[in-house]
Amino acid sequence: MKILLDTHILLWVAADTLPPGASEYILDESNTLLFSSASIWEVVIKNGLGRADFVVDPALLLTGLLGNGYRQLYITARHALLIGSLPMHHKDPFDRILLAQSIAENASLLTTDNVLEKYPASVVLV
Repeated sequence: MKILLDTHILLWVAADTLPPGASEYILDESNTLLFSSASIWEVVIKNGLGRADFVVDPALLLTGLLGNGYRQLYITARHALLIGSLPMHHKDPFDRILLAQSIAENASLLTTDNVLEKYPASVVLV
């Protein structure tokens, strides 16, 4: 199964603090684990805000993901256009692009955000 990881899940993978239920998907070697370039962009933005509660080196995160066999999913024009057909259940632009990518790439989106279950996508809630 192709699994696109939500940004929070990526951060928990990097910190080795996965929520219950997520490990089975991450550790299953038959799954193809994907991360979006949008997630790296989101981490860069949040890191740039200088919040004391968010200290993540985006370059180190990227290197770690690629080094551990995760595949990067680039944002395409097709992904961006698909956002226009999604209902406005969720206003976060990062979550919306992740949803569009998961739909376009026939991947399941692994997340803890139950609002995302309202969309016509394969969402795996952990």
